Amino acid sequence: MDHLSPEDRLPRRGPFIAGPVGPVLYTNPLASAADLADWRLEGQATLTWPQGRLRLEAVLPASAGQKANHVLWCPRVFPDGVAISFDFHPLSEIGLAMLWFAATARGGGDLFDPGLPVRSGEYDQYRFGAIDAYHAAYYRRGRPGAFQICNLRKSHGFHLVAQGGDPIPARAWQPPYRIRMLIRSGHLQFEIDDLVVYAWHDEGTIGGLPLGPGRIGFRQMSPLVAEYANLEIRALDPE
Repeated sequence: MDHLSPEDRLPRRGPFIAGPVGPVLYTNPLASAADLADWRLEGQATLTWPQGRLRLEAVLPASAGQKANHVLWCPRVFPDGVAISFDFHPLSEIGLAMLWFAATARGGGDLFDPGLPVRSGEYDQYRFGAIDAYHAAYYRRGRPGAFQICNLRKSHGFHLVAQGGDPIPARAWQPPYRIRMLIRSGHLQFEIDDLVVYAWHDEGTIGGLPLGPGRIGFRQMSPLVAEYANLEIRALDPE
C-alpha cells in the first residue's frame, strides 16, 4: 500500500469547490456501442452492454501483468474548470479502477498526436511516458476485506499527492456509485455519492505546473469487471 510522507499525511486542502455547477459541455449515456463509436481503447479489453451500461473487462488474465490492463479515452478535449461525473458499478472484488483527466502530451500537446509512442495499457507508458495527467484511483482492491484508500497521483512521474478512505463497501455493493472529480485553477476535489473523499490544491511544486485542459479516460486493472453509465461533463463557474 502506498503512503504519503509523514509531513503529507493529510492532503493539502485548498478551498472546497462548492455551489452549483454550470452548463453541460458533454454528456454520454454509455449505453450502446454507438455511444462509444469514436472512443479510443488502448490495451486489450472487451466492451459490452448487457445491462444497457458499458461493461469493461480485460481479455488477458491478471497473471499477464500490466499487459492485461487497458485505458478507454473519451475523444473530446475539455477545458480547465469542469466537473466530471459518471455512474460506477463494480462487478468483481479484485482489481483497480482509475479516472485519468487533464491528460495531454508532455508539455501540452495533443494526447492523440500520432507522433507519440504507442500506448497499450501498460502503466509505465502513462505514468513515465510521453504524457502529463492527473489520475485518481478510486477503486483499489487487492486483499479482500482490507481497508481501502483512494489515491490521487500526478504524472509525468508517480507523484502521490492526496489520499482518502474509499467509502465503497467490500462485496456488499449497492451501485450505482456516482463518481465526481472537480478541477479548477489547480484545485481538485474528488467525491463519491456527494461525499468529499479529498480536496487538494496543486501549487505547481510537485511534478511541474498545475494541469488544466485535456482528455479523460477510464483505466482498469485485470481482473476487475465494472460497468459505467451517464457520463457528464459540466463547466464550473469561475472563482
